[in-house]
Amino acid sequence: MTKKPVGFAHGLTNYGDLDFSLYLRRSFARSMGYSKEMLAKPVIGIAYTGSGFNNCHRHFPELLEAVKRGVLGAGALPVEFPTISLGEVFLAPTSLKFRNLMSIDTEEMIRAQPMDAVVLMGGCDKTVPAQLMGAVSANRPAIQLIGGPMMTGRYKGEKLGACTDCRRFWAKYRAGEVSDTEIGEVEGQLAVTAGSCAVMGTASTMACIAEALGMTLPGTAAIPAVHADRLRAAEATGVAAVRLATSGLTPDKIVTKQSVENAIRVLMAIGGSTNAVIHLTAIAGRAGIDVSLKRLNELSDTTPVLVNLKPVGNGYMEDFHSAGGMGALMREIKDLLYLDAMTVTGETLGERLAGEKAAWVDRTIISERAKPLEPEGGLVALYGNLAPGGAILKRSAADQRLFEHEGRAVVFSSLADLAARIDDPKLDVTADDILVLQNAGPNAPECMPEAGYLPIPKKLAQKGVKDMVRISDARMSGTAYGTIVLHITPDSASGGPLALVRNGDRIKLSIQRRTIDLLVDEAELAKRRAEPRQTFEVPKRGYGKLFADEITGADLGCDFRFLRATP
Repeated sequence: MTKKPVGFAHGLTNYGDLDFSLYLRRSFARSMGYSKEMLAKPVIGIAYTGSGFNNCHRHFPELLEAVKRGVLGAGALPVEFPTISLGEVFLAPTSLKFRNLMSIDTEEMIRAQPMDAVVLMGGCDKTVPAQLMGAVSANRPAIQLIGGPMMTGRYKGEKLGACTDCRRFWAKYRAGEVSDTEIGEVEGQLAVTAGSCAVMGTASTMACIAEALGMTLPGTAAIPAVHADRLRAAEATGVAAVRLATSGLTPDKIVTKQSVENAIRVLMAIGGSTNAVIHLTAIAGRAGIDVSLKRLNELSDTTPVLVNLKPVGNGYMEDFHSAGGMGALMREIKDLLYLDAMTVTGETLGERLAGEKAAWVDRTIISERAKPLEPEGGLVALYGNLAPGGAILKRSAADQRLFEHEGRAVVFSSLADLAARIDDPKLDVTADDILVLQNAGPNAPECMPEAGYLPIPKKLAQKGVKDMVRISDARMSGTAYGTIVLHITPDSASGGPLALVRNGDRIKLSIQRRTIDLLVDEAELAKRRAEPRQTFEVPKRGYGKLFADEITGADLGCDFRFLRATP
């Protein structure tokens, strides 16, 4: 066995005799009905994440057949294999807890099984970052295929899409503006097709980031899940994977410091999800690239928001696709991008953009650079004595009247405390106060859920209050909106300053200065630090223990320490 291995000859099971190993593998493969001719071809693995617990992926069987068609047509053998699938709303306590587990599954199956390249089929929130993290670590030729967003539904003539409209109607329901009957009717119209959320939530943001990184075929991020073009994209992805198999173009040549900065630029221009900061940081960390929140601010301050989609604007992902998609967006900010960044097609980003025809662009969805929706990027990082390791705020989805705000802290010590008291008519709270949630970060038992979108207290919602400053070490769904400070690092469960906040403390938020500060003197804070701290039971076995032992903070992408590459 002196020839370079191809297909099923990769990574032979070790029986002490490699020729016997290949002979045995071929004999077992032939039991699946493959001919000798097929067994001699390059193998394209397909990481398949269809699941009955993942509504976003229910169209994957048809999508898989299209990928296979492309691979076969290009002269290779497609072989799908299952990995963990993460359906956002079907996982407890939160899908983030299992993102790293899925990345390990993906990485090890790519590395252990015989394939010349791999197609990563993903769509729902955490599946795409998990797959990219695993692929970067495995560093075998890989290409991402996005499942695509849902189409919208209709309710009384109004266009609806998960999940920004879910939150909007739920807020109205809590305020007494929508009846039990109406909320039930709306529920049936929010998610009406296969695919991920119809707005620029985390799933769509990560699709755009995957394309900006160069890990997908150009123009494929925004194609709706049920559109025929999505099947054509799947077929083309299969063809591209065959080319990748012999190209030597591995993820380490694509996910670079330059492409990561391109992805951050795109994140700012689309007004994307705060979750993307955590996911992109984790993906970059697998390549030994650090993502600095200070650099994030520099890029945000020089990148305009150009995409008019919910939750920041008015449109939906189906509109973004028909408006020109990622190609149109990146051409608008081309001078801000590293155009020599490599992509999975073998072209640089500059070559890709230059090779695309300048098609019609819907300027109600993708603004001209000279007429941006917002002059600065959608996200900002905050620092201060409350967040020495940083925090994130989505300014494009916040109320500008609250950008410079000082208020009294109303503190909830846990998610259970929040659930028990937020709607209590006796809760001492006003619209000028700042809601604070503790113990909801990565080191808490709930493992950093999307609970940062604290509900407006019911008695204020019923008076018409739509937004308040809310602070936590939790995350927020990319479909949510409001003046919400998230990812406070270090988190309270690990002893961060957020754990020291008490009811009645004054907190000051300044978007202009990029600060979030607890206005309590150091002597009092020192006294509080000396007090016994709330502790949590740590799992004694299994994945829960691994998570508790190895999880990093949001500043390192909530990855496991042992999975990060050394810069």
